[in-house]
Amino acid sequence: MTSNLTIRDRCFEWGRRTYLMGVLNVTPDSFSDGGEFNAIASALAQAQALQSAGADIIDIGGQSTRPGAEQISVTEELNRVLPVLQVLRPEISLPISVDTTRSEVAIAAREAGADIVNDISGGMFDPEMLPSVAKLGVPIILMHMRGTPQTMQKMTDYQDLMGEIGNFFSERIATAIATGIDQQKIIIDPGIGFAKNYEQNLEIFRRLPELRKFNCPILVGPSRKSFIGHILNQPDPKARVWGTAAACCAAIFAGTDILRVHDVKQMHDVCLVADAIFRQS
Repeated sequence: MTSNLTIRDRCFEWGRRTYLMGVLNVTPDSFSDGGEFNAIASALAQAQALQSAGADIIDIGGQSTRPGAEQISVTEELNRVLPVLQVLRPEISLPISVDTTRSEVAIAAREAGADIVNDISGGMFDPEMLPSVAKLGVPIILMHMRGTPQTMQKMTDYQDLMGEIGNFFSERIATAIATGIDQQKIIIDPGIGFAKNYEQNLEIFRRLPELRKFNCPILVGPSRKSFIGHILNQPDPKARVWGTAAACCAAIFAGTDILRVHDVKQMHDVCLVADAIFRQS
């Protein structure tokens, strides 16, 4: 990637360095930090900590997407996300993304100051998502998955994993452009852990360079995930920091542009060193 993207007066120069998206789950039930930041005061403190630690984007999510997570109503999602966003926006200078599959939430979040839409369904769950994002004029992250968080772990039977992921992105990118979204504002995410089993997650890491053909920035979210726990025999997601660091380093080597992580301070150091080794100065 050689093109740049400016979001909230910040220029993202793809290929020059790795950018960090800090996770801020304002949910009671996310897999590693549910219930920690779903009060406004704790969410603001965590966002400020992520910014100080070196995050480039803050990603706010009000709907847990862990395997088997219960679907909440649009009203509940809005009630979780908007009060936090309204308090964060005056205090946080970074671009803020909203992690949602619902156009209604995306529109309301944009009005409250969000800058990016991060849709785990790639715009598949809500037919109004891509047209709404086109009207809003904001960047969108299109992630690959199958099924829903409730069903995805039963949908890992692929004939050709990377071929099917590639076909998905070909179709989703074309559809997004056709609805009026600027191609330079499309970011793709292969969806580590979303309808992928242990071996498939590792295969994605090995074959990440194949996604460069889409000429879109690549986001990878390995943070604290179960494939790392499997390798380390570590059931506690918060104890997977070093495993996450190794996965992040591998992703950087493969040309990833954005890493979505919980442990920003530690991964910031990983990025500085890995970028110095792997990226041209």
